[in-house]
Amino acid sequence: MSADPACQLYIISPLETGGDFPGRLREALAAAPVAAFQFRVKGLDQHEAARLAAPLQAICAEYDTAFIVNDDIALAARLDADGVHLGQGDGELAEARERLGRDVQIGITCHDSRHLALEAGEAGADYVAFGAFYPSETKDTEHRAYPELLSWWSSMVEIPCVAIGGITAANAAPLIAAGADFLAVSGGVWKHAGGPAAAVREFSEILAGG
Repeated sequence: MSADPACQLYIISPLETGGDFPGRLREALAAAPVAAFQFRVKGLDQHEAARLAAPLQAICAEYDTAFIVNDDIALAARLDADGVHLGQGDGELAEARERLGRDVQIGITCHDSRHLALEAGEAGADYVAFGAFYPSETKDTEHRAYPELLSWWSSMVEIPCVAIGGITAANAAPLIAAGADFLAVSGGVWKHAGGPAAAVREFSEILAGG
C-alpha cells in the first residue's frame, strides 16, 4: 500500500463481518480498484476474529487489495496480514515492526495532531491517518480535523496520509483536493442506498476526476 499520484480508496469493515458480508465485500472490490481493506471488529477472541477474517483476506488477495488488521498486532501476525492499523494506545509502532517485519504496512491514527503525525513518521510509520473530517456514524468523533491539515502534511512529508471520518462520495472532493493519498470509508460504502458496488463506483469516478 503506497501512495500513487492519485488519491485511492481504503475501505473499513463494519463491526459485523459474518453472515453475507463476504459476498458484500466481493461486490465492493469487483466494482472498481480498492487499495486497502481494514478488518475492524471489536470484542471477539482471536480465534473467532481469525475465523471471520479468513474468507475476507482471501477475497482481498483475489482483487489485489491490501488486507489491514485494526488495532491487533498479534492477529495481524497470526494472519500474515499485509498491514496493521494502530490507534493511539493500541500498541507501539516499534513492537509492531519487530514482530511483523519490514514489509508489513503500519498505519497510525493521528487524529488532528501535527505533532503525533510527525512522531509517527519519525518512528517509521508507513502512513498516518487524520480525522475525523466529518461527523461519523461508525464511531464517536472526539477529534475534528480540517482539509488544511492534509495540505500541510502533503507539502511537508512524503509519507502517505489517510483521511477518515464520515467520508461519502458527496463530501470527498475537498479532501482529495487538499492532498489526501487515501480516503478511508466505512459507512459511505456499506450504508450506501445503492449498495457497496454503487458506492465504490461513485468513489472511483470522483477519484479519477470524473
